[in-house]
Amino acid sequence: MRVSLPLSAFPAIAGPPAAWWTGLRRHFQAQGIGDLPDALASGVDPIGQWDGDAPIFSQTCGYPMTHGLADKVRLLATPRYAAPGCAGASYVSWIVVRRDDPAQNFADLRGRRAAFNGRDSQSGYNVLRALAAPMVKEGRFFAAGIESGAHRKSMAMVAAGKADVATIDCVSFALVARIAPEEVAGLRVLGASAAAPALPYVTAAATDGATAGRLQVGILAACADPALADVRRALLIEGCEILPRACYDVILDMEQRAAAFGYPELG
Repeated sequence: MRVSLPLSAFPAIAGPPAAWWTGLRRHFQAQGIGDLPDALASGVDPIGQWDGDAPIFSQTCGYPMTHGLADKVRLLATPRYAAPGCAGASYVSWIVVRRDDPAQNFADLRGRRAAFNGRDSQSGYNVLRALAAPMVKEGRFFAAGIESGAHRKSMAMVAAGKADVATIDCVSFALVARIAPEEVAGLRVLGASAAAPALPYVTAAATDGATAGRLQVGILAACADPALADVRRALLIEGCEILPRACYDVILDMEQRAAAFGYPELG
């Protein structure tokens, strides 16, 4: 079996994800799930890992789960994060601009350059497109959309003046602010996106219902384990919720509304 937590891959917090997996593994084993690896898989492609020998446990973004991975993964649980902008198992993206940018609201960003981490990102692309869609003129709002490859790279582009705006999920923003405060020092939060369920824990679609249920029990037990309190705190995890998959339909709704405004692509 394979396991991964690719969305926790901040180099400065490599220890806590590994420790979190150790705790999860112990609770999964207590539920009778055996043959689990000691360590997380490293350097995995968050999307490509679901082809072939798919992991029994991982984490993904809500956008891929509702799109390219819709038939490849099974929703297990959604973390509740202890970060500004989170409410229950939902989170928002912060609209970030340079600290000295004169913009007072999102409409002031018309004709500017937007940075985004990837087109399959709920927090960096789908919400940014949804924010701009009602204000498009002749199918455009931004002068350019620039793919950066990662939230931290989008933030760096805005801070350096290579882009003017980006949307960064509030959990990533809080983690970066804690481990690398200099990276947010030149940024200002202009506002927030609409909320959506946070980054889900998932298993392969082929995982049987009984095993998925045991995984869910193990996740909830790990979230309540006092011995893992420091690890959860380091990862900003304060618990998990078992949500119906339909809760993630809000992601599809944002995309469909943007298309209805004639804005299927960021630009």
